[in-house]
Amino acid sequence: MNKLFLLSCILLTLHVAAQNATLIKKYPKFPACQDSATSDDEMCFKNQFQKTLFSLYQEPDVVSNSNYKGSAQLIFEVNEKGEFKIIYVKAEHKEIETALEDAFSKMPKLTPATYDGNPTYFQFRTPLPIPLQPNFQEENNAEVIIEPKRKSIQDEYNKIVNLPYQNKQNESSLNIPLSHELYSRFDPEMNLIGTNAHTASKPYKFKEVKPYYNLAEENEKLFYDKKTWFGRKFFNENTARIQGEDYWFTFDIAADLQIGRDEGESINTYNNTRAGIIQGGLGEKLNFYSVIYESQGRFAGYYNDLARSLGRVGSSTVVIPGRGIGEVYKDTGFDYPVVEGYLNYEATNFLDLQFGTGKNFIGDGYRSLFLSDNASPNAYFKMNTTFWKFKYTSIWSSPRNLNTRTEGGAYTTKYVATHYLSYNVTERLNIGLFESALFESEPNRGFDWNFLNPVIFYNMVEYATGTRAGKSMIGLSYKYKWSNKINSYGQLLIDELSVNDVTAMNDSWKNKFGLQLGVKYFDAFKVKNLYLQLEYNQVRPYTYSHNTLSLHYTHNNQSLAHFWGANFRELMLITRYKKDRYYGHAKFILGERGFEPSADSNPYYGSDLFGDERNRIGDNNIKIGQGNKATSYYAEFEFGYLVNPTTNLKLYMNLIHRNFDIAENNARNFDRKTSWLNLGFRTDIFNWYYDY
Repeated sequence: MNKLFLLSCILLTLHVAAQNATLIKKYPKFPACQDSATSDDEMCFKNQFQKTLFSLYQEPDVVSNSNYKGSAQLIFEVNEKGEFKIIYVKAEHKEIETALEDAFSKMPKLTPATYDGNPTYFQFRTPLPIPLQPNFQEENNAEVIIEPKRKSIQDEYNKIVNLPYQNKQNESSLNIPLSHELYSRFDPEMNLIGTNAHTASKPYKFKEVKPYYNLAEENEKLFYDKKTWFGRKFFNENTARIQGEDYWFTFDIAADLQIGRDEGESINTYNNTRAGIIQGGLGEKLNFYSVIYESQGRFAGYYNDLARSLGRVGSSTVVIPGRGIGEVYKDTGFDYPVVEGYLNYEATNFLDLQFGTGKNFIGDGYRSLFLSDNASPNAYFKMNTTFWKFKYTSIWSSPRNLNTRTEGGAYTTKYVATHYLSYNVTERLNIGLFESALFESEPNRGFDWNFLNPVIFYNMVEYATGTRAGKSMIGLSYKYKWSNKINSYGQLLIDELSVNDVTAMNDSWKNKFGLQLGVKYFDAFKVKNLYLQLEYNQVRPYTYSHNTLSLHYTHNNQSLAHFWGANFRELMLITRYKKDRYYGHAKFILGERGFEPSADSNPYYGSDLFGDERNRIGDNNIKIGQGNKATSYYAEFEFGYLVNPTTNLKLYMNLIHRNFDIAENNARNFDRKTSWLNLGFRTDIFNWYYDY
């Protein structure tokens, strides 16, 4: 009996040992290693990896044409499918990194590593001598940094490994924040003759700009050699950043701190904005962005009055132009919170979808007569389709009317459907077609699904749904590259076209037109990074308004196009210059405008977008500047220092001189001179417009 028990124990032990013998790790196998013994797996893998990489790697000119000697740090993996994938690569020259990435993209597919007989992955870290040597593996053995483990649900947490951070933002589908100074840095490259870029539909994506201007590389050239954590974060990097195999995100503390004085009206001014920004990517196709602002401020006299005039009629609310709804703060200031954010999904290589709350811009100019970033952020869904020589942008948005409310007390909404088709006709000429339709959700109508059609002509939809069902506008744009340094651009807006009145040549009130003409000069007068822009805009009276008193082209009582609304003309000159971390700009604007003499816009001269067209002053002989005529002069100078290129944090001084002269002074508009000096410390991720 004892012998039988002993024999059973021996057999059981041998069975367990046999099982454990199969629970061994096996390296990935090149085809040449398929017949190697288990004990030779590691050596065979390393030898074949050495030979294959050396055969595929093409030494870049920066190495082969010099006596350069250095090294590259490389982390890579062979995944469960046997595919090579670079996790991290860092070398002194970007060309070396690119050459290694190209070599790895050509590596063959292997038999994957196994553990317990199941496919798994291996990760390796290895230094590579540059120039790459045939025997680099013998001198620098690759280190296995993540070995396969037996699958277990208790391994899930430990498998979450933070990888060295690479700038994933630079190759993502996230928006580059709308900032005129930032966009001017890569405007020359995107407008070179022969490029197929579409520059009117903004904001751009990082990956959209990268082929023309590598923001990450240009920013890295400005980095300071900081060793401390605070020094790196303040001058070079994001506040916090995390990257894994299939995800990344960054977090930044942002600010917009201003202190100044309006000497013309003896007002001490300030702005105190604190913000938190989080952005990132999940997988290769989904990106997200969110920013929350908490702000208090007091501005120059004319700007404070503008904020009050934009607020809800009969209430104490205010609207800070371009920011959002606020309320009075400590009697003379304003408190105004703002939230922006979106999700972006790259459905295919040619179809991009975005949903969120923010701003969009259509045009090549400083202003846009189609769609601008003047107004507060609003909810939207956007679809970009890019193929061949076309880019087609569709935007569905939901602006608010502050002066009317629903039964539940919410501000009423209207809906705007916008299309913009951009076509690069030649390597020099681009033309664009714009159309936009507004409609409201009426009690017995609800949401009109006809306007969700992304390819239909909206004038036809408006006619099919009733002559007073909505408001539609169309427009044409162009850009012509005269050389690599000079291009011209323009927009023609037509609001509710009446052909008979146009041909009658009688200046009918129905001739609601807007015109923009401009020219840009890059590296002006052979001075690198000197940028000049000359632009002319005019909009006839009654443009953007509507006889329903609710379908005016506005959001939160601000124009969705040009900030001045209608019934104006202006000429502006803008110059910008950048040198390393220093920048500056000067802006000069001459304007002529016509205002309503009375507060109720009766009679209506066509400037106030909320005016009633039934109270218009006449049917014919309508001229720009009619009504209470005003002329204005605006000059702005700004000099600054780029504190952190990654977050676009700036230290600056801004000086504004504004002279407003009107024919008849009243409570709404009166002669005013402003000299406003501002000192600021700002994360520049949106455009402040003070040129009212």
